[in-house]
Amino acid sequence: MSEADGGQSPAEPTFEQAQRELEEIVGRLERGDVPIDEAIAIASRGEELYHRCVALLDAAEGRIEELAKGDG
Repeated sequence: MSEADGGQSPAEPTFEQAQRELEEIVGRLERGDVPIDEAIAIASRGEELYHRCVALLDAAEGRIEELAKGDG
């Protein structure tokens, strides 16, 4: 299954996986026990995951809108 037909590449997490990892990152950063270099790296990863989640939600919203139009 390809990304174009609703699947995803093995390197890209599902929404749930991305959300879970993002929550872990936020927790680590909130605790403040991460060295600064690592904090910068995981914050960058968090930003990537955030954008992945937004893209997946936008795509889902678009599909829902298309389905709703088909019912009307």
